[in-house]
Amino acid sequence: MIQTIKDLVSAKADTTVALAKEIWGYAELSYEETKSAAALISALKQEGFTIEEGIADIPTAFTATFTSGSGKPVVGFLAEYDALAGLSQKAACPVQEAVEPGGAGHGCGHNLLGAGCFAAAAALKDYLVREHKDGTVILFGCPAEEGAGSKQFIARAGYFDNVDFAYTWHPETVNEVGSRGSVAIMGANFTFDGIAAHAGGEPHLGRSALDAVELMSVGCNYLREHVIPEARIHYAYIDAGGTAPNVVQDHATVRYEVRTPFVKDLRELFDRVVDVAKGAALMTGTTLDVELAMGFTEYVPNKALGAIASEAMQEVGAPRWDEADFQLARQFLLSYDPETRAAIEAEIRRTYGDRAEAVLQRPLSTDVIPFDPSAIRLQAGSTDVGDVGYAAPTLNLLVATACVGNVGHSWQMTAQACSPLAHKGLLTAAEAMALSAVRTKHRPDAI
Repeated sequence: MIQTIKDLVSAKADTTVALAKEIWGYAELSYEETKSAAALISALKQEGFTIEEGIADIPTAFTATFTSGSGKPVVGFLAEYDALAGLSQKAACPVQEAVEPGGAGHGCGHNLLGAGCFAAAAALKDYLVREHKDGTVILFGCPAEEGAGSKQFIARAGYFDNVDFAYTWHPETVNEVGSRGSVAIMGANFTFDGIAAHAGGEPHLGRSALDAVELMSVGCNYLREHVIPEARIHYAYIDAGGTAPNVVQDHATVRYEVRTPFVKDLRELFDRVVDVAKGAALMTGTTLDVELAMGFTEYVPNKALGAIASEAMQEVGAPRWDEADFQLARQFLLSYDPETRAAIEAEIRRTYGDRAEAVLQRPLSTDVIPFDPSAIRLQAGSTDVGDVGYAAPTLNLLVATACVGNVGHSWQMTAQACSPLAHKGLLTAAEAMALSAVRTKHRPDAI
């Protein structure tokens, strides 16, 4: 079985790597992934998948479906392909040098994520055909994970309702069925409107929207003491109302995001932040508009799928690195500023113990960490994968595509996302997902 899957993925390796490179080159931001989605759709059409574009009223979201025999069970793969602003960087280059200064880059490796899911879906399709097996394979094209998300809207539109189980993966520095979940998040733009006036001549006639934003921030800072320890409150000024100090700003917008471990706690905290904003508007004589901008539920790894996928990952093994890969990884590890590198090295020593010095010299993960369902914890990041998990059993795998200690959302990640390290990792991820899907298909008890 394992060799069959490896052969099926290998047969598409050139196409898969070329697809990852193509999407990396487009580096399109959330909801703007027209070329990236089109590249995936074209490759899937050539594999015989039936395409539905613009699902859930999102132009860059799609499904690609292949049905064999009875069509049961239904297997989903969750592909992402959006990039991040400001992280342009030359491919495989361990010295910071943007392709386009200020441009976007795949600093989270979603070019790999999408291409890896393509390879897994194609391999599973070929397996069903070759072995004359029943089943349906659906690749879900899910844009904008770095923005307001898409999976929650696709879920709300009912696209996951008949899916028996879904697999996805994420580029990482380790190989494992992650026991790390993610927390729920909700964000909104808070826009205050006031009255402009001459700040020197008639300040009493003005009502400052910027004052309101700043008072909201003061209130939220006091609120932080009175929330559960796991909660987070983040903010960023979207519009400060202008650059002229002698004009009372009549408009200003701040973006707030709040996180809690579970969605059941999220609304209460969000409502408290809204109350703080209302108070700021009352104090300044301004009006307030709250526009919900995003919301994800928590992601919790599915234990039944985790047990199957962990065995599959052990069989597949870690990516097959060569000496050139180890040396390139070390160059990236050394590319961080001294303070960041010291923190990375300290974490490596804590994690690897007696092996730490060897890992620092050859910083690529060479083993697969077994899944421990008793160790599941929710960490402070957030993803819309959790919204799929509320609709269908869902599991996220982690596969090494970058040096041990790599910092995500960095230029180093962008560079490694189009390097031999990443391409070996994404093919390993495809093997792991395809084998996990086949093994799950043959386990109706687990389903």
